[in-house]
Amino acid sequence: MSPDLISRVTNEVLDEVKEWQNRPLEKSYAIVYLDALRVKSREEGKSCNKSVYVALGVNFEGRKEVLGLWIAENEGSKFWMGVLTQLKNRGIEDILIACMDGLTGFPDALRAIYPQTRIQLCIVHMIRNSTKFVSYKDLKKLCADLKTIYSANTEEAGLDALEDFGKKWNDKYPMIHQSWLRHWNDLSEFFKYPSGIRKAIYTTNAIESLNFSLRKVIKNKLLFVNDDAIFKILYLAIRNASEKWTMPIRDWGLALNQFAIEFGKERVPF
Repeated sequence: MSPDLISRVTNEVLDEVKEWQNRPLEKSYAIVYLDALRVKSREEGKSCNKSVYVALGVNFEGRKEVLGLWIAENEGSKFWMGVLTQLKNRGIEDILIACMDGLTGFPDALRAIYPQTRIQLCIVHMIRNSTKFVSYKDLKKLCADLKTIYSANTEEAGLDALEDFGKKWNDKYPMIHQSWLRHWNDLSEFFKYPSGIRKAIYTTNAIESLNFSLRKVIKNKLLFVNDDAIFKILYLAIRNASEKWTMPIRDWGLALNQFAIEFGKERVPF
C-alpha cells in the first residue's frame, strides 16, 4: 500500500482518538498512576524529543483504564497541572492515591487540584535515582540495605532502617539518606496497607507495564512526522493492551476494605 493510502486509513482513527481523549470519566478513582515517556518527533521541520504524558486509573472495581494521553516538548510540573485540570474537567472529583515519580513540583501540582489525594512516590524511581552514581562494587550491598527500608513491616521500622542506612553509608554517599528523608512523607503512604497490596501502591509497575507496550510500537519508528501520528499509534496500542485487562488487581477486595477504613466510606463507594 502507498503511504498516502495508509495515511488516509489511519486518519480515520483520529476522530476516535479525539472522542476517547474527551470522554467523561468516573467520579472517583482509587489509584491513578502518572508517568511520561519520550518519543522523537518533528516540530517546524526539525527533529526533537517530546514527552508523552500518560494517566492510568484503577477504578473501585480494581480494573485498569487509561484516562488519557498528552504531548509536550518537556516533562514538567506545570504541564502536569494542566493534565490534572483536564481530568477534573472530565469528571474526576476525587482520587484516593496518586502514584508518581519524584519530579520537582509534581506533588505540589497535584495537591493544588486534588488537595485530599495522598501521594506515593515510586520506590523504583527512588532506587534508580539513589544508585545512579554508586560505585559498582557497592551497588549490591547498598541496594540490599535500601530494601530493608521499604520492606519493613511498619513506617517506624522503615525510618529506623533509614537511619541505620545513613550511619553505614553517609560517609560515602550522603545524598541518598538526605533524599529519602526529604521525600519521606510522600514515600511512606504504602506502609498504611497490608503487605499483599503494598506493591500495587509503592511501584508504578502497572503504568510501566503499559509503557513497555507503548515503547514496543514506537521503538522501530525513527521519527514521527507530527503529534497526530504519535496519538494514532499509541491509541491503537492502548486499545490492544486494554483488551487483556479483564481481571481486577490481585487481592482487590482486601485493598477496598482497607481503603474504606483509611479514607472513610463516603470516599469509597461500594
